[in-house]
Amino acid sequence: MNIHHLDCGCMCPFGGMLFDGTTRGLFAHLVCHCWLIETDHDGLVLVDTGFGNADVNNPLRIAPFFRRLNNIKFKHSLTALSHVKRLGFEPSDVRHIVLTHLDFDHAGGLSDFPDAMIHVLQNEYTAAKTLDNWRAVRRYREPQWQRSRYWRFYEPEGEQWKGFSSVRPVLQSDMDLLMVPLPGHSSGHAGIAVNTQGHWKLHAGDAYFHHDEVHKPQRHCPPGLRFYQRMMDHDHAARVATQNSLRALALTELEGLQIMCSHDKVELLDRQVG
Repeated sequence: MNIHHLDCGCMCPFGGMLFDGTTRGLFAHLVCHCWLIETDHDGLVLVDTGFGNADVNNPLRIAPFFRRLNNIKFKHSLTALSHVKRLGFEPSDVRHIVLTHLDFDHAGGLSDFPDAMIHVLQNEYTAAKTLDNWRAVRRYREPQWQRSRYWRFYEPEGEQWKGFSSVRPVLQSDMDLLMVPLPGHSSGHAGIAVNTQGHWKLHAGDAYFHHDEVHKPQRHCPPGLRFYQRMMDHDHAARVATQNSLRALALTELEGLQIMCSHDKVELLDRQVG
């Protein structure tokens, strides 16, 4: 498998370094780190989609609260569809989209690939359809995925993988692409693990937001991101436990495993250069 690391969205909330830990000036810079995976037998696989063309054309698809809080910069050039075309592929080549979760900044591009099979944990889809609280109404935006016709849902059951339970292969019997439940951030939040030439990579979605939360012995997170994570927690205790497990894994398997999240620009740049 060959992985392309894509930036599929730009969010610039007020706070600069106090928000993201690195950016000088008044505004921070958060990316939407997605993967485009070239497989041998299943075409292209997207892991998350960031914002889509319809979001750029109509930013009102995003709830005003999050649109303003995150100071989203909508650009056609950052959509997954634009990345796919620049890499020389056709949109129809994207046959599968595997989601860490259905938040507005992860699922916006689904409408650009209406014929792809969408893979997501059942609990996440149920929460997105139920909308049982103020936060859910704003984080889940059904217009982003109402054109998606093909869905495959995963129950929280399966095998063990590096200390995590209920892990399932995504493409039927393909054990090189796994859905790893990472509970806490949302009702059905998951990480996506890929085995490339004997080395595992884990896209941890929004299980953490800053690299020092899992890649240092002691957690460090800028206050802005710390606040945002707490505000978005579906289950705070579960999210903290997930981060602790990821940190333990990162610190014990540095040579054989890469862990990355969705919104850290430092991690994205490292992967694009590497």
